[in-house]
Amino acid sequence: MRKVSPMVTCKTPGEIASMRKAGRVLAGLLKELAGIVRPGLTTGDIDRFVEKYIRGCGAAPSFKGLYGFPASACVSVNDEVVHGIPGERRLREGDIVSVDVGAMVDGLHGDSAMTFPVGTVSHEAMRLLWVTEESLYKGVEQARAGRRVVDVSRAVQEHVESHGFSVVRALAGHGIGRSVHEEPRVPNFVIRHDPGPELKPGATLAIEPMVNAGDFEVVTLDDNWTVVTRDGSLSAHFEHTVAVTSDGPEILTAL
Repeated sequence: MRKVSPMVTCKTPGEIASMRKAGRVLAGLLKELAGIVRPGLTTGDIDRFVEKYIRGCGAAPSFKGLYGFPASACVSVNDEVVHGIPGERRLREGDIVSVDVGAMVDGLHGDSAMTFPVGTVSHEAMRLLWVTEESLYKGVEQARAGRRVVDVSRAVQEHVESHGFSVVRALAGHGIGRSVHEEPRVPNFVIRHDPGPELKPGATLAIEPMVNAGDFEVVTLDDNWTVVTRDGSLSAHFEHTVAVTSDGPEILTAL
């Protein structure tokens, strides 16, 4: 591993290969989840499926025990933005559920998330999901050598706000590698006078728009984990782990 700046650690081709393996586990997992999410399923059912799938692929769940988190998946429903603790809550027709998952292979991590409709959902809920996922790919497109973190942030923010939604300010994407969370911080909005570091080949980022149908403000519940929208509006979350290469961005959490 070679340091290219105080903020960004570039990965070797071998390290990126391990991250790609971890990412493909997550891509397969989220594809499987899309087929099983339905009314009546509990958030705990989702977590058990996630852990079994990751371990069955020879990987380890990155989140279990991370900072004391008790589960392998963060499962967040409706107005829950991120870090929902799985349990006995049952999904209902019309809900949306965000599932954030991580896997480790050879000591290196991948991180990915997706928001699923539960049964038939409202047009506004589906529009929120579409725009959030689109904003993720707008951000990924900017993860190129010579550009800066702010280019990723701007692309996400402009797309989200052009559709009347808001990006969460209190949370951000991040670098990733031997730790789940590394520098640099990757906000989903532009911070004035802070362009962030220049991106170099070998940098690996977890880009993750968290988008609210209403205002951007959030609060953390008494469990000290679950983050919810302050105004009770719906929230969606999509995420990919991306490697910056000399040929452009490579999504590591894709099949």
